[in-house]
Amino acid sequence: MRHLSETHRPVDIFISKDEKWHINGIERSPERILKNIDVVFNALHNISGEENNIQTLLDSHGVSHTGSDKVASAMAMNRWITKERARLIGIKTPVSVLVRRSDSLVTKAKEAFDSLPHPLVIKPAHGGSDVAWYKADSFDELLTALENILFFSDSAVVEEYISGKFASCGVTNNFRSKESYAFPPVEFVSPDEARCPGNFTDKEKKEIERVAELIHNKLGLKNYSSSDFVVSPRRGVYLLEVNTIPQLHDKSFLPKSLEAVGVEVKEFIHHLLHLTIFKTGIMP
Repeated sequence: MRHLSETHRPVDIFISKDEKWHINGIERSPERILKNIDVVFNALHNISGEENNIQTLLDSHGVSHTGSDKVASAMAMNRWITKERARLIGIKTPVSVLVRRSDSLVTKAKEAFDSLPHPLVIKPAHGGSDVAWYKADSFDELLTALENILFFSDSAVVEEYISGKFASCGVTNNFRSKESYAFPPVEFVSPDEARCPGNFTDKEKKEIERVAELIHNKLGLKNYSSSDFVVSPRRGVYLLEVNTIPQLHDKSFLPKSLEAVGVEVKEFIHHLLHLTIFKTGIMP
């Protein structure tokens, strides 16, 4: 809102957790709100904005929106599908097992515990890592983590934990004369600290950027995305997951990548709107 106020007429549309829509703080129906909107900048992170619900609604009203379409969004937000697509195109990702709510929990947990290297990481198959993320060393810890996740999610991914440096790499389309462009990867030093450029070798940096571009294109993502990685000193670069709507607030990682290549957040937001409205366009 702050970055658009000088050049556009931004309207604050807020959706509460009970799915009530508000415009400038006043509750209104989506139909009434969207009637006079030219384009929506989708800033909904996680399932609400990235899985495909909001894209389907906006498409039904003929409203253009930033970010990927509903099919690509749904695919990218499903960790298991993303992993399967990554494997098919030769991208390394931690070995894993899918556990569904309908499975025999103890049997499936034992299969994962016996077949995967330890320790284990357990996540919902859908949604961002901030929804739930567990690390397990024992069978009881694995079983408890699965029970907690399957209480609210229909499936979970159990994968090997790979020790190394954690990174995120943003990608955008039609930028600096490239159809897809990878920004310098950010290294997460701690949960509260990220740096760019990260402490990666040239080979690691190039591989992170290559894979981020490749998965962005193979999943059919649009406008922008980011991919998370772990870089093992012995095993190399492994893809963890993909985000279709990277956060742009002051403490998020993408602004650090933008700054590293001399791009202001305001300029990048305008680029995303340009891509959305005109469906194409090269940013110098």
